[in-house]
Amino acid sequence: QVQLEESGGGLVQAGDSLRLSCGASGRPFRTVPMGWFRQAPGKEREFVAGITSSGGNTYYSDSVKGRFTISRDIAKKTVHLQMNNLKPEDTAVYYCTTYSLPFSISRVSDTTAVDNWGQGTQVTVSS
Repeated sequence: QVQLEESGGGLVQAGDSLRLSCGASGRPFRTVPMGWFRQAPGKEREFVAGITSSGGNTYYSDSVKGRFTISRDIAKKTVHLQMNNLKPEDTAVYYCTTYSLPFSISRVSDTTAVDNWGQGTQVTVSS
C-alpha cells in the first residue's frame, strides 16, 4: 500500500501563489495517474487537476484552468500543484490522490476512481 503526504499549504492573500507538493512512500509503488482534489467547508469534495502516469497529459477543472499547473517527477515519486492568482473561492483542504487502474480521461474527475488519498493540506485565501 502507498502512503501520500501533502505539504505547502498556508494562508495567503488573493492574487498570491502557492506550490503544493505530494510525496508517495511505501512499497511497492507503481507509477500511476495522480491528481489533486479539494474540499471547501460545507461543500463536497471536487476535482482540481490530474496527470497521467508519464506526465504527458494533464487535466484541470474549469475553475482552475489557466491558474493552476500540475506536474510530477516520476523518479522522485512526487507530484506538485502550482497555484497562481489564488482567489478566496480556492480556500479548501487539498488532497493528493492516486487513481485506480485502468485509467481513462473520463474518470479523472470522479472521486470513486481514486484509490489513495493523502491527509490533506489547508489552503486559505483571504480577500
